[in-house]
Amino acid sequence: MSPNAESTAFRSALEVIRGVEPRVADAIAAELADQRESLKLIASENYASPATLLAMGNWFSDKYAEGTIGRRFYAGCQNVDTVEALAAEHARELFGATHAYVQPHSGIDANLVAFWAVLADRVESPALRRAQVRQVNDLTEADWFALRRELGNQRMLGMSLDAGGHLTHGFRPNISGKMFDQRSYGTDPTTGLIDYDRVAEAAREFKPLILVAGYSAYPRKVNFRVMREIADSVGATFMVDMAHFAGLVAGKVFTGDFDPVPHAHIVTTTTHKSLRGPRGGMVLCGPELADQVDRGCPMVLGGPLPHVMAAKAVALAEARRPDFADYAQRIVDNAQALADGLLRRGATLVTGGTDNHLVLIDVSGYGLTGRQAEQALLDSGIVTNRNSVPQDPNGAWYTSGIRIGTPALTTRGLGATEMDATAELIHTVLSRTTAGTGPDGAASKAKYVLDPAVAESVGKQAADLLIPFPLYPAVDLG
Repeated sequence: MSPNAESTAFRSALEVIRGVEPRVADAIAAELADQRESLKLIASENYASPATLLAMGNWFSDKYAEGTIGRRFYAGCQNVDTVEALAAEHARELFGATHAYVQPHSGIDANLVAFWAVLADRVESPALRRAQVRQVNDLTEADWFALRRELGNQRMLGMSLDAGGHLTHGFRPNISGKMFDQRSYGTDPTTGLIDYDRVAEAAREFKPLILVAGYSAYPRKVNFRVMREIADSVGATFMVDMAHFAGLVAGKVFTGDFDPVPHAHIVTTTTHKSLRGPRGGMVLCGPELADQVDRGCPMVLGGPLPHVMAAKAVALAEARRPDFADYAQRIVDNAQALADGLLRRGATLVTGGTDNHLVLIDVSGYGLTGRQAEQALLDSGIVTNRNSVPQDPNGAWYTSGIRIGTPALTTRGLGATEMDATAELIHTVLSRTTAGTGPDGAASKAKYVLDPAVAESVGKQAADLLIPFPLYPAVDLG
């Protein structure tokens, strides 16, 4: 696509939208402007290509396509079959998987498809059939208890939230925590690293149906060969949620023991984050679970989103190009450069560094909560998110950590020099911010004090840092 074609495409789209609801068109244009000016360090965000974005705005959005390729509940889905097949083909080739299911709307949906596929494969029970026809919102805690008992009180063992795990790995506020009797494995309190011997001990004691690996805030590699051995030792299904690091697997930065696909029974992922595609999910598995996974709609999902599957096909095709491997390696190089820059300036990092795309700063060393640090950085043009650290005394709302990641800035072209400058800006803000007090004079976990002049100065430096690396340089909205 030529630069003029990209500008024409997006300008024309906004013009059409503005003719119906100009405020929506203005918000879309403002979002592009905001993203161009912000130093985006949210580890779960990225910038999809213009081709991927444009693939979502078309007539596929008008189609219902429940079912799977060749077995739809609606007629007239031949073109949907084409894009779904292409997305699945690219996913299989990219990750070396036997089977790919590209319908999930999100990572949570992908996990639910995987959970129910494993249950349906491993457990024969009338409770499963009832669960599919009853309204989930009508089930009481007693109903869920009875359902778990009828399913054999199935168990899940996954990484704890404060160690970097995800809400969908069996925690009570999420549906996974109502489906399973869940227990967590944490990290070594001294190093912050996974202790595989302790995971094995927990598995032997708990005997889970599903052992889950994967993370949203763990800055190191996971040895999936060892985790599979642990799962096999207790007869568990081994599932990996690689939503955060799928791009590093696709780009062959994570190989051998650190590539989950050859070792896991089933793998789930999002298609955005480090994979740089549209917001959506995907499931990879072997032939033994393929039939159950393909029942994701209507078992768990509603109608698939054909326009998003089209965008997945485009993004996965992009990820198969040789330059994506270089991009994936630069993500890790940048994260390590950012970590090194922070460490040299005295910041405390969980595990003392990173092997992947993210860095977790323990901001208690600055006398701040995660919430205070997050907002102070945002005031200064640096977009991050607060995050728990292991054994976090401030809980999951205020937290003691800030999670930062490099996929988005790497997409823009920033390198090691800019990562060191970014570390300086982060340290400047955090070291100049102090905890505030509430109306009663008591210490606050949310309020903070930062000299507006410091925020303004850092914000200008952050904007200047981005000038040589324009976002969507071929898109000129006029």
